[in-house]
Amino acid sequence: MSNSTPEKSAKVCVVVGVGEGLGMALALRFAAGYKVALIARSPEVIGKTSGEIKSAGGVALPVQSDATIESEIAAAHERIHRELGPIEILIYNGGRRPMGRLMDTTPQVFEETWRLHTFGAFLWARQVVPEMLSRGGGAILITGATAGIRPWPTSAGFAPAKFAVRGLAEVMSRDLHPQGIHVAYVNVDGRCSGSSAPIQRTKTCSSRRRSPTRSGTWHIRIGARGVTSSTSDRSRKNSKPGVASQSYGA
Repeated sequence: MSNSTPEKSAKVCVVVGVGEGLGMALALRFAAGYKVALIARSPEVIGKTSGEIKSAGGVALPVQSDATIESEIAAAHERIHRELGPIEILIYNGGRRPMGRLMDTTPQVFEETWRLHTFGAFLWARQVVPEMLSRGGGAILITGATAGIRPWPTSAGFAPAKFAVRGLAEVMSRDLHPQGIHVAYVNVDGRCSGSSAPIQRTKTCSSRRRSPTRSGTWHIRIGARGVTSSTSDRSRKNSKPGVASQSYGA
């Protein structure tokens, strides 16, 4: 696939979990070709990012919503559908990353981390999948981390949540891929640097500072029928964009 920016389309991409790092970078990148809804619990970053997208000629809708509360998700989905249209792509980017060993991690932190990374992805998927099934297409991309594959002893709360959402992605892919919905878990290892650059110069991501313009997240956004969904590894040991570390689906 070419790295060139596609023409603007009427299709809608929802980015859940828009913070100063990866979430913002993904929203800016996908705004180059989609109308983008930006979801977060606090209004500051989604407001700022929405302004950047609009100033660059894109379409953006900031929506303040808690990804762990079903009623708020339903309300956000209804607003997006009403103001932008049906959702073509859901990107779920859980952002909480507590560090601590077993005895440093409280039950509250453990549960809250699981709810944000896994339960929220489950709830949002259930919200968008019925419409995707009705039209026989769509994509769900879930951002992961190396802790969900090779955990450190200091990730007692974070790693189990990422293992769980990775398992959810595999379950959904095996279930939904035969019905035309592409599901992928994208393992991102590294940081995103902040910037106020326009859409064409989005923030850099990963330890090798690759832009989402060249990342697997952009290239695997839509899976064709007959092509398996996958886990795309963006870790330090697998730095080539779009390399699948594990395949799901048919």
